[in-house]
This record gives sequence, structure tokens and C-alpha cells, in this order.
Amino acid sequence: MKELLIELDVHAKISLYEQIYEYIRRMIMDGSLSCGERLPSARLLAVQLQVSRSTVDAAYAQLVSEGYLKAKRGSGYFVCDVGALFHFTAGHDREKGDNDFSKQRNAASRVTQNHSLNMIYNFLPGQIDDSGFAYNAWRKCAKEALLDLETSHRLLPAGHPQGEYELRVAIAAYLCQARGVHCEPQQIIIGAGNEYLLQMLAQILGGPRTVAMESPTYLQAYHTFCNIGYEVKAVPMDMEGMQTEKIPDEAMTLVYVMPSHQFPLGTVMPLRRRLQLLTWADAGSQRYIIEDDHDSEFRYKGRPIPALQGIAAQERVIYLGTFSNSIMPSIRISYMVLPQPLLAEYEKRCGFYASTVSRLQQITVCKFMEQGYFERHLNKMRGIYKAKHDLLLSLLKEKQWVHRIYGDHAGLHLAVELNCMYTEAEIIARARSYGLYVQGMSECYLAGSKKPDKRPILLLGFGSLTQEHLREGVKILEKCMIYK
Repeated sequence: MKELLIELDVHAKISLYEQIYEYIRRMIMDGSLSCGERLPSARLLAVQLQVSRSTVDAAYAQLVSEGYLKAKRGSGYFVCDVGALFHFTAGHDREKGDNDFSKQRNAASRVTQNHSLNMIYNFLPGQIDDSGFAYNAWRKCAKEALLDLETSHRLLPAGHPQGEYELRVAIAAYLCQARGVHCEPQQIIIGAGNEYLLQMLAQILGGPRTVAMESPTYLQAYHTFCNIGYEVKAVPMDMEGMQTEKIPDEAMTLVYVMPSHQFPLGTVMPLRRRLQLLTWADAGSQRYIIEDDHDSEFRYKGRPIPALQGIAAQERVIYLGTFSNSIMPSIRISYMVLPQPLLAEYEKRCGFYASTVSRLQQITVCKFMEQGYFERHLNKMRGIYKAKHDLLLSLLKEKQWVHRIYGDHAGLHLAVELNCMYTEAEIIARARSYGLYVQGMSECYLAGSKKPDKRPILLLGFGSLTQEHLREGVKILEKCMIYK
């Protein structure tokens, strides 16, 4: 067991647990801590550093979440095998360098459709809390976009096909700081929703493709691929996400994943498996990974999980993001970060397409980000959603009919495995008779994929519900589980 000589700075801008996390992560990255090496216990390290035990626990938990450490019950924390990481970061560091980060800092929904259902308790996933929205700040930014003489003359002509340059600069800076994504503004394409961007991507890539997807997964992406004409292959999941060793070999050129927070199970893909996925992509010149980073802003324990794109040196990851959950679903602004090698194909095949998002909307979002409102809004909403998440989690943990809960500590829904006499379909029907709408996990499996023979699982969204509605909704669910 190696002693960790960590020097903490109480006056630093980052918290103590983040300093511990970063020190250990760097030691693992540079080989100072080798695979299988045991770290000091959280209690011992807390005493050594003269910090609280919870501070060290938070740092260790983040390192475990990202796959740098593995926790063994009764034995402690051990370093994972991340040797392959050097293969992916070395080339990237040579090309990009540290200056790109400072340059970008200085340069500047997933939603399940409601369809106006007559419901009292909307537990469908993907709903947001509109009462917490920064209406005054948004109104101010929209007014400035209209009245600013420098921008108002640009509102009538068609804008740049990739979207307003200022907004792309702001997105690039945000992604660099918050998600560890490496990109330049010219790599970003703004479009009206992920579905539109996936259709554009199919034209950029050209020709028929075969795409591997996790099952269960986000069905809107699945249906979009089917409409494009792609052949979709289902890949089973375990508690670490997509089982990369089971990706079919036959003509497979695309993999669609949500590594930081998988929908619907909420799984976080550890570093070891991310590296396996990147190794798969690096093995073929036409292979790409589509990373859907749909709700990375809302993580309630530890730091946000860094994006897969940030460790891919070989430009094999196509990154998708959206403002649907972070700002509002109706805004319909998503963005795609293309690898540099695909930019020429974009210009040739799709560069003449007009932007599908209004310039006024784009400029408003840009001002919302540049003036700091976006960051403040996220911090506020993260607190609101965490309170709802924690309440729903505590209510469910008390119930005997709850067998297991998936996807806690992140996102806007929980996946709840049930211990009851009814089937999933029967529970959903009974709940609807009380005015309570929920979604079943079985709806998220790809056509033809094998559904596990186990207890029913419900997806319980909490984003739009008040705390009182959460309490009442759980009481109604209990009636649906127990009483005939």
C-alpha cells in the first residue's frame, strides 16, 4: 500500500475532495499507482490529510464511478487497469496541447412525449420542472437579441448552416470545461433535435450502415436509425453498460452509446469498458462511436462523469448534446461535434443545408450562456432535482414491494424493479386508472432482442412533480402493487 503525499490547498477554487480525486487520478495516469495497487483506507487517508472522512469517501466514490478504482468489500480500494488509456491520450495531447483548453475558455432532451394526456401524476421520464426556469433572465436575453443593433440586422437573413458562430464558441467552451470534450467551433453543428442531427449524420457518413445499440435503450434514436435504413443490432447490457465484447463483427461500423448516464437504466460505463469500446473503433477506418450525452448536467453525487469523446485521440467519437433538459424541451436546440476527418464530408454532402434553428433563438441561448445565466440556472435546477430525487429515493426504499432501484444519483428518473404479484402491463393499467402515468422498462427493448425473465421494472420520472405529488404518487403505486 503506497502512502499518498497529497498537499491540499484550502484556498483553492476547487473543493478538497476534487483535489484528492485529481491527485490520485494523475498518479494512476502517469503510472505512479500501478494496476492492482491498494490505496489507503478512507479513514486512514482522512486522518493523514486532516480532513473529514466524507471528503475522502467522495473522492474515492468519484474515482470508482469513472473506473479508475475498484472497491472490494472488506478489502479496500484498488487501482484498475487503465494502461490502454495512454494509447488514446498520447496522440491527442500531441495534437491539441494544453493551450486549447485556455483558448476555448476565453473564446467565449431527451423527452418522453406527453401528448396532452389527462393525468394527475405524470411520472413519465424526461419531464422538467418549469417552475424553476429563469424566466426573467431568458426574457432579458431575448430582448437584448431583438434590440441590440449589432445583432438585430442579422435576424432576417438565413444564418450559417452550422449555426451561429458565437453560439458554437460558447458551446465549445462549455463542453471543454464541463464535459472534457475537445473540439473547435467549426466542428459543431447545431440542429433542431437529435433526430434531425442523426439523419444528417447518415448523409455525412454515406451508404448503408449497421449500428450496434444497447438494449434496453432510447427508442427515439432506435426508430430514427430504422427510418434512415440502418440495420440495428442489439447488444446486451450488464451493470457496466454495453457488453463491448458482444458487439457483432459482421460489417459493424457504428456503435450508439450513452456512457455517462445510460437511458433507461442509468448505468455509468467504467473507464475499462470505455477503452475497450475505443479499441474497437480504432480497429477499422470506417468505425465510429456515437456518444449521446443527453442529461450529463444532472448528477447529484460527486462530479459529472467526463465524456467518452475527451479520451478518444483517434477522432472516432461523434458527440451529441442537447439543451432540452438543461434549458427547456421546446427550445429544440441540439448540437453534434464531428471528428475533424468528417468535416470535409459534411461540407460536400450537407454544407448547403439551411440551419433548422431560428437565429433569434440561437442568439438568445448564446447570451444566456455568455452572461452566466446558464450556469446559474443549472446550479439551481440541480438543487431542485436533487431534493426531489432524494425524496423519491427515500420513499421507495421504505417499501417492501421495491426489490431494487437503478440509476440513482443522476438524471430525472429512477428505474424501480418491483416485487409484486402483477405483471408490468397490469401495474401500468392499474396506475392509469388512478390518474398516474408511468412507463415500463419492457417498452425500451429493441425489436427482436431478448428481454430478461425477471421482475417488472417501472421508470419513475420526478422532474415535473412537486414533493407533495411524489408522496401521493408513491401511495397510489402502493395500492397498485398490493390490493386486488
